[in-house]
Amino acid sequence: MTQRIYGVTGWKNAGKTGLMERLVAELTGRGLRVSTIKHAHHSFDVDQPGRDSYRHRNAGASEVLLASGSRVALMQELRGAPEPRLGDLLARLSPVDLVLIEGYKREPHPKIEAFRAETGNALIAPGDPAIRAVASDTPLALNRPVFDLDDTAAIADFILSEVGL
Repeated sequence: MTQRIYGVTGWKNAGKTGLMERLVAELTGRGLRVSTIKHAHHSFDVDQPGRDSYRHRNAGASEVLLASGSRVALMQELRGAPEPRLGDLLARLSPVDLVLIEGYKREPHPKIEAFRAETGNALIAPGDPAIRAVASDTPLALNRPVFDLDDTAAIADFILSEVGL
């Protein structure tokens, strides 16, 4: 079975992460299993210097898997290899009802754009048919649905109808 995916995109400080957080809570509250992928444009580290796992990576391990009774985390060091493609990352996830993807604005999957007028950035939606709707803090006249950025239930309903759930 192919994963159902839907993206949340937008410029920096547009409200993407807050929208993602609210959508995950809304959808899981409705009984759906949801996973997320977040693209980072910068070097990031979920590990901390001094921790055993950090020491393993720092020593040169390609992969470090941490496991406990609460969670499993797999860290993979690219060590110069190219960044994995979105499709390859999706293939690594366990099956769920919906995968929400934050970022990856140039990928062709269906998305909703988070938009805040105060950032001064132009809308991405007019030039991108993959953006099926906009979640905005201000009224907009567009050729696709526009939701209030804080109307999580309506946005969730729209996404679920788009993916057939």
